[in-house]
Amino acid sequence: MLNRFARLLATACFAALPFLPLAADAGNNAIVIGQAVDLSGPDGSLGRDYVAGIKTCFDMINAGGGINGRRITFIARDDRGQPELSAKAASELIERDHVDYLMGGIGDRATQAVLDAPAFKRSGQILFAPLAAADYRADERVLFWRPSYKQEIRHILDHFSKLGITDAGIVLQDSPSNQEAYRSLVAEMQERHVKLSGSVHIGSQGPDGTDLVRIAQEARRLAGTKPGFVLVIADTIGTALFLKEYRKHDGQTFVAGTSLINLSTLREVAGAHAVEWTVFSQVVPNPGAGASPLQIEHLTMMKKYRDEAVSSLTLEGFAAAKALAASIRQARHGGHALQDILVQGSNIDLGGLSVAASSRGNRLSGYVDIALFRKGSGLVF
Repeated sequence: MLNRFARLLATACFAALPFLPLAADAGNNAIVIGQAVDLSGPDGSLGRDYVAGIKTCFDMINAGGGINGRRITFIARDDRGQPELSAKAASELIERDHVDYLMGGIGDRATQAVLDAPAFKRSGQILFAPLAAADYRADERVLFWRPSYKQEIRHILDHFSKLGITDAGIVLQDSPSNQEAYRSLVAEMQERHVKLSGSVHIGSQGPDGTDLVRIAQEARRLAGTKPGFVLVIADTIGTALFLKEYRKHDGQTFVAGTSLINLSTLREVAGAHAVEWTVFSQVVPNPGAGASPLQIEHLTMMKKYRDEAVSSLTLEGFAAAKALAASIRQARHGGHALQDILVQGSNIDLGGLSVAASSRGNRLSGYVDIALFRKGSGLVF
């Protein structure tokens, strides 16, 4: 039986089928996949890793003969982390490059900008695998590879509950999407009877440096409440700047965040000592381990095609691209792969990690893990 999301989305998308670019680049029979993503802006390090994993998977598939005999052409456009440029780049990919599939970029503002773009609305496309945290309406044409923010938060709270820690402090970086995340977090804490020790607000660093003063003040104030652990709702730089100040007052309390924090950048900005005893939810297995066929394949292909360090984001990009390719391979003749996967709810085995849409609405994966920076021993999954 179709869930509510699948019914609504299938109706909307099949009504738009005449507008779907199913035969893009017909001259060489390529499958054209486009993406508007931050490659040089505030989340550029996340975007570059995500794209590296995606490209590596598509390179591997093309080397093996493509998908059903058709090669993949992948086009990544830099939106510099600006929502208006996300919408513009996505519109160009749809109307000028005639992409068959459109992959998402980074953040809720960029995701919503693409979904609201007239060209996207006309296209009948489904935006696939954006790195975004908020929940979206059931009738919006977006299909996530990763689990939801709520799933990550629940996993973090479960982690600390098992340690017997029942009170927490919250750090909120002011933005509309973060406000929604904050409300979800507080509601989840209330349901689990987790005491709120204190909450503080931080902003992004301004050119005059005034927010650095505010961050220092808020870090000192939160440390004074002596929370059992601290959960940060902020971007990578905001988290790093707060953590650097917080550790001046509290060197041992666990500080936690979600998977959209770039851990290498965090360590670089905050310092190796400050990141000790920090915990982050992760939506893929350890990218540096070879415990499953997916992890081994990712490590092998990254070494072959990229020769650069792997990360959770390179593995997520690789897994998302592999899921999309499997969907295209399994699509009914003349159909659109993402519509099919929503309607049929097919299970896709990526090599030790399976994804499916039927039980999670507009989310394919429900996998969540924890990564910990332990004292003196680096990152441990």
